[in-house]
This record gives sequence, C-alpha cells and structure tokens, in this order.
Amino acid sequence: MDAANESSEGSPFILLGLTTNPSQRRPLFLLFLVLYVAGILGNGLIVAASRASPALHTPMYFLLAHLSFADLCFTSVTVPKMLANLLAHDRSISPAGCLTQMYFFFALGVTDSCLLAAMAYDRYVAIRHPLHYATRMSRAVCTALVGTAWLVSHAHSLLHILLMVRLSFCASHQVPHFFCDHQPLLRLSCSDTRHIQLLIFTKGAAVVVTPFLLILASYGAIAAAVLQLPSAAGRLRAVSTCGSHLAVVGLFYGTVIAVYFRPTSRYEAERGRVATVMYTVVTPMLNPVIYSLRNRDVQGALRALFTRRRISAGDS
Repeated sequence: MDAANESSEGSPFILLGLTTNPSQRRPLFLLFLVLYVAGILGNGLIVAASRASPALHTPMYFLLAHLSFADLCFTSVTVPKMLANLLAHDRSISPAGCLTQMYFFFALGVTDSCLLAAMAYDRYVAIRHPLHYATRMSRAVCTALVGTAWLVSHAHSLLHILLMVRLSFCASHQVPHFFCDHQPLLRLSCSDTRHIQLLIFTKGAAVVVTPFLLILASYGAIAAAVLQLPSAAGRLRAVSTCGSHLAVVGLFYGTVIAVYFRPTSRYEAERGRVATVMYTVVTPMLNPVIYSLRNRDVQGALRALFTRRRISAGDS
C-alpha cells in the first residue's frame, strides 16, 4: 500500500478464514449460509413490511427499517466472501478489495451504532414526553437523525481508510481473519503504526462510545420516568416497549467492545474471529426475530404482507 515497498505493492492479501482444517469448512459453510439467508430474509421482510403497512408508518418503525437495511448491507459486506473462501482454494483479496471491504464494514457498523442511539432517543421521547411525541419525532426530525447517522459513519470510515492506506506490508500478507479488519492488518504492517493506532482508537471510540453514552442517558431518564408511574401495569407496559431495543443494544455493543476496545498488541486472532462472527452474522440475523417476536404491530404487518402476496399470486 506504500510506494516504498515495490516488491509488496499490489500483492494480494490471503484471508485465512475461520479455520484451516479442511474437514470443518463444509459444515461451517452450511451453518453460515443458513444464518446469512435467515438474516437477509428477516431484515428484508422488516424493510418491506415497514414500507407496505400503514400501521408501521411511525418514527420507531421508520428507524427500525433503516436499521434492518443497514444490517442487511452490513452482513453482506463480509459473509459472501467468507462463504466463498470456505469452499475455494484461492482465498486472496486485492489491496483495493480489502480497503473497499473495510470501508463499508466500518461505515455500516457505525451506522448501526448511531441508529441504535436514535432509537433510544425515540423511546425516551415516547415515555418521557408522550404529549409532544408527534412534534419531537416528526418525519423531518427522523430523516435528520437517519441522515446524520449515515453521514457520520461514512465520514468516519473514509478517514479510517485514509489512515490505513498509508501502511506498508513488506512481509507476510496472510490475514488471520475472514475479512479485512484493521487490527490484524496493523499487526502485519512493517510501518510504525503507533500514531495510526492512536488515531483509529480515538476516533473509533468517539463514534462508538458517544452513541452508547446517549443510549445509557436515554435509558437512565426512561428508568427515572418509569419509577414515577403510579401503577405496576403502567411500568410494565413502558418497560416492554424498550425490551427489544435493549436486547439488540446488549448484543451489538457487547461484542464490539470485546473486539475493538483493546490495544492491537493484545489482539487475539481466534477470540477476535469468534466475537466478530457474533456481530457480523448472528446479531443481524437475530434483530428481526427480537423485534418481531413480541411485537404485534410487526407480526400483523408481516401477516398482511404475506396475505396480499398470496392474493396477488392467486389473481395472476
């Protein structure tokens, strides 16, 4: 990636993947193919139902549709290449392909983080200021929140790539991961990465920790409001509207913090791969299940969507 290293410039990286054991590749391929298809179908159905059903034309489901779309794209950045590498002998990826994959991985990951914060704010307004909900969460406000999430995430990812492109690789090009993540690449680089690591960690913490703190602040205010409700039924109803979102937040931030909030020198490839699988494959697949399992609005919209499709198919 650096002109000074002409012997390595343009040399592809080799993604070692989840395992080097040939006997494990086919079972892993089948497992992750099922998870990937389930995630694509689940998130796609949430997006389709949110657009088709008038009952879901509310701020909460507007944000949920964007989260599902981001998850759908997020998992598609890494999983298809991982699946191909589990069956292929050639597991190489070009430097340009590696940087492109890294760009969209971080852009969509940060988008998820920002959208989760926006959804927490939506729950805060709904519970703390129900009489002003329509004005505080108007379509213009929701569009601004979503637009800010996409803008911040892509600006962060672009800066990330501009830092990574300065690295030189003059030794091994074997990446102990199933996609181009920055930590294993930093360990492979023969450049002095101290300043780059500091910058990446600082700005990464800013775009991940800031939404996380906003989520904590929102739920702190929600908890205070719920405790002031006079009836147990009212408290239970208020908490139930937040349960799905809290489960998704826990899954997402728990695995992200486990992988990225540690120095590169302490990065463990195997632990990093396992945790990354959780938030790149498992979490996007579980999100539609979590949001629809106890949500009557989503269940009703999905039934209506399938009923309309069945009627249309019958008429044709």
